[in-house]
Amino acid sequence: MSSSSSTSMPAAGFMPVVAIVGRPNVGKSTLFNRLTRSRDALVADFPGLTRDRHYGTGRMGDRPYLVIDTGGFEPVAKEGIYHEMARQTRQAIAEADVVIFLVDGRQGLTAHDQQIAVDLRKCGRRLVLAVNKTEGMRLAGATADFYELGLGEPISVSSAHGDGVGELLDAALDPIPLPPPEDETEGESGPRRLKLAIVGRPNVGKSTLVNTLLGEERVIAFDMPGTTRDSIHIDFDRGGKLYTLIDTAGLRKRGKVFEAVEKFSVVKTLQSIADAHVVMLLLDARQDITDQDAHIAGFIVESGRALVLGINKWDGLDEYNRERIKRDVARKLQFLDFARTHYISALHGQGVSSLLKSVDEAYAAAMSKLTTPRLTRALIEAVERQTPPRRGLIRPKLRYAHQGGQNPPIVIIHGNALEHVPDSYKRYLESRFRETFSLQGTPLRIEFRSSRNPFVRHDR
Repeated sequence: MSSSSSTSMPAAGFMPVVAIVGRPNVGKSTLFNRLTRSRDALVADFPGLTRDRHYGTGRMGDRPYLVIDTGGFEPVAKEGIYHEMARQTRQAIAEADVVIFLVDGRQGLTAHDQQIAVDLRKCGRRLVLAVNKTEGMRLAGATADFYELGLGEPISVSSAHGDGVGELLDAALDPIPLPPPEDETEGESGPRRLKLAIVGRPNVGKSTLVNTLLGEERVIAFDMPGTTRDSIHIDFDRGGKLYTLIDTAGLRKRGKVFEAVEKFSVVKTLQSIADAHVVMLLLDARQDITDQDAHIAGFIVESGRALVLGINKWDGLDEYNRERIKRDVARKLQFLDFARTHYISALHGQGVSSLLKSVDEAYAAAMSKLTTPRLTRALIEAVERQTPPRRGLIRPKLRYAHQGGQNPPIVIIHGNALEHVPDSYKRYLESRFRETFSLQGTPLRIEFRSSRNPFVRHDR
């Protein structure tokens, strides 16, 4: 099992979802942090869910996936906070493709574990049993009790130290088939379509915008039958260009076992972002910008997706409220300053025609090919205008740059002592490259590669 991580989330179509479930204090958040390479089990955080359920992008292994961390599972709780936590956990299970049931090898099998196992057998999801905290223990003895659960062979792991986590990830993901590779060129299926995901909180007008772009009424408010995770893909052409809309507006289908606890699927939104070339984040001008909006925006930027920001329901607002929302956007979403912002009315079609122009612009920027000579000239001009600050007696030397990837564009800068370049100077370089190459609408990544003196030993 490879443990490499990538700088951006691949647009690989379907991303499998792994939910981590168990009683309190068995190490679920520690395992989540290891799989997502984060520190605090707080990657995609949504108000109302944050206490009990967190979402993150898997960064251990060599394929894309999503991870859900859950609170302690109390299957028999009938009321109060433990009942709500159980509802949150069942929602995570409903969204998952595979459930990792984590137990504590040091405490051994408990009645609580047995209650959870009974509940999990009814969920209809594939289960993988993991025995945590087994470092320093005889493996046979650590896992022996848990065969009694009847959930297959337990896998011994240490979330804290990483022991066995690769094997656990293999067991969870290997049975899930990989999606076919995305065709990047024109082929038998015809020219490539630009995939545009429209995301946002419930009731901001996503369905209305889809209908307006299509020029027809379509029922897109509910998921496809038989699934809680699939988004709806709709092909359409405009001005000779080919698009696929990825709609995330559907309300979750209510079932007998898993009752919806929210008005939209977080997993479906995150998967749609991963599947898209460009994301349109839609906000409601008549509502305050919330932490939830900012978290969705942050996930888009983290994934490296090109972005267009739409402020819907602009019609009918007076000048005071229009200025207020503009100030809020500038203040709360300042990290989206690379994206075009459009103030629209999806219902009446006002301002909608220019949206696709910005989508095309953002996609072109994300797929830009930046030659090494031009990048290096831009780097030298930026350094001549403003040199990087000293760190003590050391001043970083930036020598040349080349492109390291697309969607988003990645600029790799070579030189000496680049580990001392401060974030403020990195942001300055991003601004200069963005201006020089007209990179409007896409995140830009800069990576530093310092040369090492071959005659200096670098002992650990």
